Amino acid sequence: MYNVAIVGAGPAGIFTALEIVKLRPDWKVVLVEKGEKIEARKCLLREGYAKCPSCKKCGLLCGWGGAGAFSDGKLTLTPDVGGHLVDYMERKKVEDLIDYSDKLYLKFGATEEVFGTDTKVFAEIEHAATLAELKLVYSPVRHLGTERSLDVLKNMQDYLAKHITILNNACAQNLIVECEQVKGVILDNGEKIMAEYIVIAPGREGADWLTKEFANHKIGMVNNAVDVGVRVELPAPVFEPITSKLYESKLIYHAPTFGDEVRTFCMNPNGEVVQENYSGIATVNGHSYADIKTKNTNFALLVSERFTEPFKEPIAYGQHIARLANMLAGGILVQRFGDLLDGRRSTPDRIKSSTIEPTLTCATPGDLSLVLPYRQLTSIKEMLFALDKIAPGTASRYTLLYGVEVKFYSARVKLTDKLETEGVKNLFAIGDGAGVTRGLIQASASGVHVARTICERG
Repeated sequence: MYNVAIVGAGPAGIFTALEIVKLRPDWKVVLVEKGEKIEARKCLLREGYAKCPSCKKCGLLCGWGGAGAFSDGKLTLTPDVGGHLVDYMERKKVEDLIDYSDKLYLKFGATEEVFGTDTKVFAEIEHAATLAELKLVYSPVRHLGTERSLDVLKNMQDYLAKHITILNNACAQNLIVECEQVKGVILDNGEKIMAEYIVIAPGREGADWLTKEFANHKIGMVNNAVDVGVRVELPAPVFEPITSKLYESKLIYHAPTFGDEVRTFCMNPNGEVVQENYSGIATVNGHSYADIKTKNTNFALLVSERFTEPFKEPIAYGQHIARLANMLAGGILVQRFGDLLDGRRSTPDRIKSSTIEPTLTCATPGDLSLVLPYRQLTSIKEMLFALDKIAPGTASRYTLLYGVEVKFYSARVKLTDKLETEGVKNLFAIGDGAGVTRGLIQASASGVHVARTICERG
């Protein structure tokens, strides 16, 4: 019998464990993770495979550190980006949680430098963005880089291994709920983990499982927005005047034709485009490194759609679009912006004749208009032309668009201000998989918040 069982070793689960160990060092805590230890995680595509083998458990997504382990390690130090914690508590409290979590990253080896803190520089870029009908969100960023991010997470893993039980390659299958109170969790091998408190933090990889399992126990859910789009790759000098000052610019645009919100996400100066595998579905993402530089910059353009009743399957919607791209390309599809505007598919010869060399070499040239719905595609085109006003060259005919990028957020769980589920006592849901957060720092902060709540009750 454990005091606390945590499902998922992403930042939300890790920071839950770190805070409980600090506040209740005598408690028995178990952390269940379906992937490998961080030192055993690997991606065959990154190790030389010509094409993604679609591993049963994607090494980029599963394992200690979650999907963020192999990301470029950006900590966006503001409540305005990367989650919805301000919907559950006062803004000042969220700011304090973010600041506390940031200091924990520093304690375990994060870099000191923070980008985007010069308010005068921000105001200058904001002025140019406003003239282009773009909203620039103030978002200071601590950038670790993939290599340093792995080191920080390894340090956290080694520390926690001395204080709690960590079960790797163990997958949560079902919750045990009796009389409207959680009692434990059943693993895929049939083992029962009994605990007084259960914290569910499965990340995006486990969002589908969370949605189905919570539905089985009639735990309330509300629809989250569905984020579908492309990853843009262009020469680094195009965005260098912005990235050299802010590192990552969070830009929001309301596309005129349909009024949809389009936003930049996960900007990677001098980075590379990568493929991920969500349960057999290939999607695209981007990374950047602290010490390794490419000639390109990449970022996502995501169109947010919020559906109303009777729609209840945002994950299935995103999966359907991603499968279309996989069907046509056998994986990830890439198209030049000029070819998209001309209504023709990109070919290997057209890609080779471009001024940009793709960093995701396994992507198949094709036609995004056969994959993305007309509405989303129109909004993405309009966003590219708006960005071209503040970063000339963005709407170049050679700019590469990779498809598709989908963020598999679950329907958001109905939670109290303690992030406890409504209707089931002592069951907490946090992080990206619960639809509460959308980034490393707020996911970490949600873990700290829940840990403090549990420790106060104990």
